[in-house]
Amino acid sequence: MTGVVTEPPAGSPAAELEPRLAEHRRELTGYCYRMLGSSFDAEDAVQETMVRAWRSLDRLQGAGALRSWLYRIATNVCLDALDGRKRRALPVDLSGGEPSAPVVASLAGVLPDGAWIQPALDRQVLPTGADPAELAVQRESVKLAFVAALQHLPPKQRAVLILRDVLRWRADEVAGLLETSVAAANSALQRARATLAAHRPAADAPTPVVAADQTELLARYLDAFERYDVEALVELLHEDAVMDMPPYAMWLRGSADIATWYVGPGHGCRGSHVVPLEMNGNPAFAQWRPSGPGGSFEPWAVHALEFRDGLVVRTTAFLGPQLFELFGLPRNPEPAGR
Repeated sequence: MTGVVTEPPAGSPAAELEPRLAEHRRELTGYCYRMLGSSFDAEDAVQETMVRAWRSLDRLQGAGALRSWLYRIATNVCLDALDGRKRRALPVDLSGGEPSAPVVASLAGVLPDGAWIQPALDRQVLPTGADPAELAVQRESVKLAFVAALQHLPPKQRAVLILRDVLRWRADEVAGLLETSVAAANSALQRARATLAAHRPAADAPTPVVAADQTELLARYLDAFERYDVEALVELLHEDAVMDMPPYAMWLRGSADIATWYVGPGHGCRGSHVVPLEMNGNPAFAQWRPSGPGGSFEPWAVHALEFRDGLVVRTTAFLGPQLFELFGLPRNPEPAGR
């Protein structure tokens, strides 16, 4: 769906508008990511939004209308992309609700392309300079469980809920964007909230997090992972921790099964290089395995972590070098001291 953008002539309306469009790119990416559940699709949607904006400059009514105009275009792009598409979900929701068994055979099944929620870096989808309370709302709204719950909503209800409850638009603004009545927009919001509540477990509700505690726990987890000290890793896992790894259909529950996986199907992760990230509102890390020529590091996965009560309660490893390119991560790092 991506279009081709040519350089606008100097002094033209498009050239004057270009830097102002760029100012909105991050927030539009965050909006499209919540709508589509994919960082790749969000990037494509924002690019297509910019293409359509340049092509329809004559429809822009007043400089102050730029932001709402871009959101109108982005919404239409997302609605077009979602037309007839199956919803994305977490692997646990795509496997019939039962953990993989036996653990040694957990890599037998592969999910169809486009079936699972994809991750997004905080710096690509969260605003800069926002006040702490607003940033907390934004951070919660890009967490994997919340983005997965959003996918249960019909596309227009999804747009209404994101615009009203996440981005804090007024009802009349949303109605104008969707070319509907305020009553219809409010009705869609109420239905969306009810559906979201039914698909979002209470355990996923926002909880106070101390940043220093998260940083210390992440450092301990990465140290144990890099040393591949499975015993130390297990000590940092909640006994009912969940692990999944798209595109594989596998998901595991319980620190014992996760430990068995690490020394079995996951043994190739031994000796990996890791770098901390901030992804989907939570601590995360990128992993390169020593699987290249001469033991050189190659991109393997980005891991999303969730903490509760000083322990890891969920780890999702998203495999594939494409994410490393999208996130601007090096393909073959050379760690210091190696």
